[in-house]
Amino acid sequence: MNSKADFPRLLQAFFTERLMRQRQASPHTIASYRNAFRLLVQFAQQRFNQAPSTLALAQLDPAFISSFLDHLEQERGNQARTRNARLAAIHAFFHYVALHEPHHSALCQQVLAIPSKRYDRRSIAFLTRPEMEVLVAAPDQATWSGRRDRTLLVLALQTGLRLSELIGLQCQDIVLGQGAHVHCWGKGRKERCTPLRQDAVRALRAWLRERPADPTTSLFPNARGGSLSRDGVAYLLAKHVRTAQKQCVSLQQKHITPHVLRHSTAMDLLQHGVDRSVIALWLGHESVETVSIYLHANLELKQQALDKTSPLNGSTARYRPDDELLAFLNSL
Repeated sequence: MNSKADFPRLLQAFFTERLMRQRQASPHTIASYRNAFRLLVQFAQQRFNQAPSTLALAQLDPAFISSFLDHLEQERGNQARTRNARLAAIHAFFHYVALHEPHHSALCQQVLAIPSKRYDRRSIAFLTRPEMEVLVAAPDQATWSGRRDRTLLVLALQTGLRLSELIGLQCQDIVLGQGAHVHCWGKGRKERCTPLRQDAVRALRAWLRERPADPTTSLFPNARGGSLSRDGVAYLLAKHVRTAQKQCVSLQQKHITPHVLRHSTAMDLLQHGVDRSVIALWLGHESVETVSIYLHANLELKQQALDKTSPLNGSTARYRPDDELLAFLNSL
C-alpha cells in the first residue's frame, strides 16, 4: 500500500487490534464506531473526490474534522449528543494513532483538542402508571405479533432493560418459578439479573409456550425468525402508542421512544420510595449520581418538599415528622 494512503491501514488496525483484540469492545461499541467512520469516510470521499482506500491521515486535519461535524448537524440533522458520540469515536482513533505513529503526534494533538459541544439538558420524558397500563393493553392479543409486543412492553416497563439488552435476550435468559428473573449482559459487559413480578411471569410463561424448544433462540423474534432490530422495536412501539393515544389523552402530548420505557421504570421505582442506589443497581448504572436525573424530573417529590415549607406571608413552623406508628400505617 502507498505510504501516503496510511489512513486505511491505521483504521483497520484500530478496529482489529485496538478494539477487538486489546480492549475486547462489545459489539455495540464496535457498531457505533463503525457507523461514525462510515459517515466520515463517505464525507471524505465527496469532499476530496477520491476513493476511501487512497486517503491519507494528513487529510483528516482539524479543519476537515470540524467540517464533518458541522455536516452531521446541518445536513444530516443530528443533535449535539450524536455529534459528540461521533467525535468520541474519532478521538479514540487518534489516541491510537498517537501511540503507534509518533510522527503524526502534532496532527493527533490538534484533532484531540476539538471539544465536545455543550447542549441543553431537557427534563426526561416518562410514562405514569395509568399511561403504562393503557400502552400495555394496546397490542391485539388475537395475533402472534400482538402477543409478542405485549410481552415485550410488560418486560421493558418492569425491568427497565436497555433496548440493546432487550432485543439481545434469548429464551434461556428467562428463569421462571421461584426466584423468577431475567438475566442479561449489560453495558460495560456487566452481568445483571433483574427479578420479575407475577404479571411479567404470567406474560412470559404464556409467550414461551409459543417459542421453539431451542433455548438459544431469540426471545422476541421478528417475522422472519431473527432478532428484532432497534428500528423494529421503535416501529412497533410507535404503532401501539398511536392506539393507546385514543384511550389516553395525556399520551398525545408525549414523544415516546424505547428509552422512555426505561425512564418510566426508574420513575415508577422512585415514586414508590425505592432508594437511589437500588435504582442504579436495577438499571445497571455505573454511578448512583446518574439516577439524579430522575430526581430532577420527579414533580411529586418536589411538591412533597414544597408542602413542608410555609408561605412567605405565613407563620413559620418547625417541621415535625409523623408519629412512628402513623408513618408505618401510611407506608402500607
